[in-house]
Amino acid sequence: MKERRMNPRKASALKDFICVVPALILIAIFTYYPILELFRISFTDWNLLNDTYKYVGVKNWKWLFAGSGTKYLWNSLRVTILYSIGELSVTLIGGMIFALIFNRMTRGFAAMRAVVFMPKYVAMSSAAVVFLWILNTDTGILNYILSIAGINAVDWLGNRHTALLSVLMVTGWRCIGYGMMVYLSAMMGISTDYYEAAALDGANAVQKFFKITLPMLSPTTLFLFVTTFLSSMKVFQSVDILTQGGPYRSTEVFVYNIYRYAMVDFRMDRASTVAIFFFFLLLIITVATMKISSNKVTYDS
Repeated sequence: MKERRMNPRKASALKDFICVVPALILIAIFTYYPILELFRISFTDWNLLNDTYKYVGVKNWKWLFAGSGTKYLWNSLRVTILYSIGELSVTLIGGMIFALIFNRMTRGFAAMRAVVFMPKYVAMSSAAVVFLWILNTDTGILNYILSIAGINAVDWLGNRHTALLSVLMVTGWRCIGYGMMVYLSAMMGISTDYYEAAALDGANAVQKFFKITLPMLSPTTLFLFVTTFLSSMKVFQSVDILTQGGPYRSTEVFVYNIYRYAMVDFRMDRASTVAIFFFFLLLIITVATMKISSNKVTYDS
């Protein structure tokens, strides 16, 4: 009896699938299972202080959208969006400007690029501790410089109008070099033929930038926008070290709001509810961004 052999293409696909199975199992255990567990906990009354645990239906969701949790939800959403706008502006606009300035292949410019990019390697916790000293009202070097210029000292971290700006200072110091290097590497991949043809047509530097450089950098801009937006929406460490969400919740970003419910109020049910809402919010915004930008990105090089 003739033995049947599996199609070589199917055999190769089966081997590939078997190799991927361990990774799929790990992703299911450490990513999707926690999300499902959070969703389940959001329907419970889990208070760690009272050691209570029972199912209460949609009570937590009513609390979030039609109860006392609503004002803190919208406040944290507003603060997070403001922070995200600030980080996006620094990374995209600042990174683009620095890339144009340092787009010179000389040793001097290479050293300056390294200086600008180096803060990216500094841990956020270490950077935030250093900025605690820099922004100190009484002994901080920033207020000392302002006093030399005849400007009164500013309570950078204790004033609700400057606290979020102070957090963005740390973020900008660390992120602008990253945006610069990403844009710079993309600029080097643009063919010089485009610029030579534009020069023959009489285009100046500004016209070359807006008609050639900027459109050619659209895939890079999309990449930076999506990755920076997602990371900015999940900011926590700098806020925790610098302001602890204050003053008056003026820097209470979304993740810190979840942390407060879970680790300060010990309400795991409410923390899970806010976390699930945050997960779907990020998912919707990311998908919408990709859909809207798909027709506006140039992938020709």
